[in-house]
Amino acid sequence: MAKKNQRNKHFNGRAAAAEPVREEAAKVGLQGRSILYVGGRDCQVAHLRQIAEKHGAELIHHDGGLREAVSRIDTVLPSVECVFCPIDCISHDACLRVKTGCKKTGTSFIPLRNGSKSSFERAMQELSERAMQ
Repeated sequence: MAKKNQRNKHFNGRAAAAEPVREEAAKVGLQGRSILYVGGRDCQVAHLRQIAEKHGAELIHHDGGLREAVSRIDTVLPSVECVFCPIDCISHDACLRVKTGCKKTGTSFIPLRNGSKSSFERAMQELSERAMQ
């Protein structure tokens, strides 16, 4: 029994040590870049910001026209690397403005299937991996 516990302790130590390496590798890909997230749920913005920071990026959030003017999107677009839009939590006007603005500025437009944290996490992971190549 004591040998089994030592083996598990050793294995858990290796697994825990590998996690910071993976996080550091993710940070390198997007380090210092800004991304814009338009729409979504206000209660998730802090979580989305943590996910972006884990990948080394700065998250700028626009609510999609609920409280902020949709025209503000045009002023932010030139300064960001890419724009994420959860298509289930954004007005048609805001989404259309983002798409046309991205075409004009050459900014990447990444539509998300929904406004979930996991959907954003997957998209950030893919973006980070592409940036490292």
